Amino acid sequence: MTSPLRIGAVGLGRLGRFHAETVAKHLPHTELAAVCSVVPDELASAKNHFPNASGYADYTEMLNTECLDAVVLTSPSALHCAQLLQAAEAGLHVFTEKPLGITGEECQNVVQQVSAHPDLTIMVGFMRRYDPSYLEVKTRLDAGDIGRPILFRSYSVDPETCIDGALAYLPHSAGQFLDMAVHDIDLARWVLQSEPRMITAAGGCYAHPEFAAHDDGDNVAAFMQFKNETMVFLLAGRTAPHGYQVETEIIGTKATLRVGMTPQRNLVEILDAHGVRKLCSQGFLERFEQAYIAELAAFVQCIRKGKPAEVTVNDGLRATEIALAAQQAFRDRSSSSEPA
Repeated sequence: MTSPLRIGAVGLGRLGRFHAETVAKHLPHTELAAVCSVVPDELASAKNHFPNASGYADYTEMLNTECLDAVVLTSPSALHCAQLLQAAEAGLHVFTEKPLGITGEECQNVVQQVSAHPDLTIMVGFMRRYDPSYLEVKTRLDAGDIGRPILFRSYSVDPETCIDGALAYLPHSAGQFLDMAVHDIDLARWVLQSEPRMITAAGGCYAHPEFAAHDDGDNVAAFMQFKNETMVFLLAGRTAPHGYQVETEIIGTKATLRVGMTPQRNLVEILDAHGVRKLCSQGFLERFEQAYIAELAAFVQCIRKGKPAEVTVNDGLRATEIALAAQQAFRDRSSSSEPA
């Protein structure tokens, strides 16, 4: 019988803890061998919840001590590139959350360095590629069902109820385009099979002036034209009053596709004194739970089969470069930028 893959989970916040849970309970023939966090409360809670996993406050110590096959990185964005390369040098497969990095230079370095490890599966976490609705969108575009794409529009807006967490994370944030819109950027590249040739951006602090101190906004938007002439509009924000709003519309010459126009939790409708209502999903884990599980399952399957990752560091590099170009256009306020 094949021995289980021993995986270390690095970063144990909301998503990191969920990834650790996925490894421990949802992936056959895998073992959560270690958990790692520099936050004492997170580490203590994880060690209590996963008693069979060793706990580490130091990433290097974990790599040097544990006999691991792979790591799952859900650490702060600024650490992704260095931790990825450190794991690859140790001969470990790597799944890293988005973004791949926070500068184009460090992402380019990762792409170059990873080429020296063709035997390793190195995957970037863009979970929307594993969501059933977006998989159908991709299938229909590839089949030509909507004709020639005219406009790709995608919104990612967190609920206002989560703003305290967003404000607390501001010192570590790489900006709205890298922290949030990078998902929409990757989605556009993936379904359109094209790259931007022009980017302009705008936005501001409409409810929370604290973002201005970090040269960011609580809501930002970008307009792009891709090389295949498709117009692309992206919105990333933190102020949805109703819940977690992730929606996409693709208008083509033959048909239009829409995903998540109403972020409803389920198919229930409530008829009461307030009218007819549907409850909304309130967070990314609620909306994309199955996609997060599916992407880690795909990562493990690639390792088992000795296949390259389905979402590569090159995808991570391009998404970062485009997000940085949009971020620069936003900060310039009046200019357009072309991605590297």
